[in-house]
Amino acid sequence: MATVAGLAADAVVVLHLGWILFLIFGALIGRRVRWVRWLHLGGLGFAGVLTARGGICPLTHLEGWLRGRAGGSAYVGTFLGHYAERLVYLEVSRETVLLGLLAVVLGSAAAYGWPRPGGKGKRRPRKAKK
Repeated sequence: MATVAGLAADAVVVLHLGWILFLIFGALIGRRVRWVRWLHLGGLGFAGVLTARGGICPLTHLEGWLRGRAGGSAYVGTFLGHYAERLVYLEVSRETVLLGLLAVVLGSAAAYGWPRPGGKGKRRPRKAKK
């Protein structure tokens, strides 16, 4: 059971890293795919509220619980999991995280074309349903 829990904890860290990358670069896909846009914007909003309130991501809690089930809190796991953790859990201040998140939000807004120059801009007409 400990090995399965350790591998699951490593998988959560990789998922967490993927989620962070999606929050950073998701606007590139969200520009073209509406449901990705809303998932991305919701994720940014969730991350913003969580960070501003000093909360901890649920994935962090899940990984810690799985590490405990695996039999320890120290590094136990695979090479990939160990190095992904270093990327996910950087030692930076909350203010630095907030500034980074603000930069991601502004970059995403620019990628989505918000605000549009000159006001509301042109909207594509919707196709009529038959």
